[in-house]
Amino acid sequence: MRPTRRHELPPDKARVHRRASRLEWLTLVYLASAIVLIRLTMGASQAMKVAWLEDMLSLIPAATFLVAARLRDRAPDAEHPYGWHRSISIAYLISSVALLVMGAVLLFDSVTKLISFEHPTIGTVTLWGHHVWLGWLMIPAAAYSAFPAMVIGRMKLPLARELHDKVLFADAKMNKADWLTGCAAIAGVLGIAYGLWWADAVAAAIISADILHDGISNVRHAFADLMDTAPTRVDGSGRDPLPARVETEVEKLAWVERASARLREEGHVYFGEVFVVPRGGRVSAQAADDVAEMLARLDWRLHDVVVVPVAALDDEDDRPSDG
Repeated sequence: MRPTRRHELPPDKARVHRRASRLEWLTLVYLASAIVLIRLTMGASQAMKVAWLEDMLSLIPAATFLVAARLRDRAPDAEHPYGWHRSISIAYLISSVALLVMGAVLLFDSVTKLISFEHPTIGTVTLWGHHVWLGWLMIPAAAYSAFPAMVIGRMKLPLARELHDKVLFADAKMNKADWLTGCAAIAGVLGIAYGLWWADAVAAAIISADILHDGISNVRHAFADLMDTAPTRVDGSGRDPLPARVETEVEKLAWVERASARLREEGHVYFGEVFVVPRGGRVSAQAADDVAEMLARLDWRLHDVVVVPVAALDDEDDRPSDG
């Protein structure tokens, strides 16, 4: 049995990955400080409580990215001949399910408080001998937990696209959208200040619904990856054009009559087969190996592609026929 190659990232992508890892470490440190700050100021505000929990949830994608980064580069062995590349997909699923479950729980809690007409109370604290309404401290805390994260998220997006990393992309989208969390929490606190008791629960429901939406979207994409669906773009906007490009490049070869690529995603990279119909019905093993080497140079994501000569391809769905 021939195991797959170990290293999946070429040198230029490895540098990008190291930069992404540094950003994720920065994210963990920043979020830890934001979690502490909000916890010290959140009082009885439901919106601040949900914002605090969302910040804790935001630790999961960053942490799973870093754990998966250590696992994915392990050498293939007899029990793992395909390597550990799918650790990326598993990390994506874990973070997505966490978002989905917590979003649903928080939304239920917020709506329940709204329906029960629960009036939140925010007390005062003593600072330098003066009594200060705690809400005025909540507002800068909420802003700190949201807007720096938005900047970090924007920095991660191009790296996620370059690495074809869906965990990093989901994390970046969450960070980028944190301005909504901050604005909703601030609006809830200001609503309490002006006597609008329901504003706090409504703000919490908006934040919870945003978390739930992210969870549903990411779980759907994570399951699709694990079910070996056709490869998609990192942002989920459609199918990846790489399989079609592979077929076009292989069919340019003089000895190939037709070609059909069947690829699946394994974290950053693609595994799969290219079925080729050789002209004259015969092809040498060396020619097939040359095609595999050509595809490895075509795109770094084509990590392990097997070239399979077949007698014919099914015209209806481009799968190899039994004949």
